[in-house]
Amino acid sequence: MTNSFVQTSSPATFSQTLRHDWTVAEVNDLFALPFNDLLFQAQTIHRQHFDANYVQVSTLLSIKTGACPEDCKYCPQSARYDTGLEKERLMEIEKVIQRAKEAKQAGSTRFCMGAAWRNPKERDMPYVTEMVKEVKKLGMETCMTLGMLSRDQALALQQAGLDYYNHNLDTSPEFYGDIITTRTYQDRLDTLANVREAGMHVCSGGIVGMGESAADRAGLLVQLANLEQHPESVPINMLVKVKGTPLEKVADLDNFEFIRTIAIARIIMPKSFVRLSAGREAMNEQMQALCFMAGANSIFYGCKLLTTSNPDTHEDVMLFKKLGINAKQTREYSDEAHQAALLDEIKQNKQDDLFYDASQTYKELANN
Repeated sequence: MTNSFVQTSSPATFSQTLRHDWTVAEVNDLFALPFNDLLFQAQTIHRQHFDANYVQVSTLLSIKTGACPEDCKYCPQSARYDTGLEKERLMEIEKVIQRAKEAKQAGSTRFCMGAAWRNPKERDMPYVTEMVKEVKKLGMETCMTLGMLSRDQALALQQAGLDYYNHNLDTSPEFYGDIITTRTYQDRLDTLANVREAGMHVCSGGIVGMGESAADRAGLLVQLANLEQHPESVPINMLVKVKGTPLEKVADLDNFEFIRTIAIARIIMPKSFVRLSAGREAMNEQMQALCFMAGANSIFYGCKLLTTSNPDTHEDVMLFKKLGINAKQTREYSDEAHQAALLDEIKQNKQDDLFYDASQTYKELANN
């Protein structure tokens, strides 16, 4: 094996050179490493490029939900599947800005807006560009995921100030046709090229646990790492199985295999932010901690990722506090997050017939 990344002698032997010529065979060899050796290499490379105790925090908002014409087998927003999801029109700009303000207050530095479209229509562009401009005024980074983009649309978003555009490759080219038939793999690559040419940062990753083989997971990572420029952000999603979609009964992916995928993404794309994305709600704290050890350094705050559930913000803050991640921000937000959790619990209990609101009695006593 000639690849310097898979040497295990000492951290000093790890290559600092960014590569864009990875092979599936090389990545398969990384998957085959002993777990501890793989995590050691990933963590060592991670520390060469990032603060090991910092995790970038984003918030994702669905600005238009459901009725998507695509047939992605994992997606509850597809109009082709009966998942019980209610269709929603494009959200009003004022509501989007309010959600962005709430996200900033909770500690997010990037606000991501997603719409269930094959591609945005020209009539939609003035609205989404205005959303970008208004969120930028709050001092936050902006990201959008709107489906495929033409060159002109990518340029319009860049001129509005959009920082990142998300468009995932989802899986390997070989497995892609088993998951999606309504757009090609090249369509996705073309959109990424349009985003890059417009001067925006690229956010692109994939989904694992869809029934793909280990070679397909390797193939996805190779496609991402061999782009002319590595994506600045690489979200790695664990499939969230939704009733009514064709993948609702697919076998679960082994947790260690998921952590290995995170580690290899870190090794072969050393300067990219690797985002621990969908599926976190099903991961316990220990698994998430191992993902951070493997090089994940970005998450989404909030109770939903578009339409699938995500850990509540206060749970993430508590986990960060335990791990010493984002120490300054965690100190600032931990009390607020704890208070929010208590208020949520009170609201839920108020729906119980046995709930007694002692605060009202206290007010009456105080007035007497």
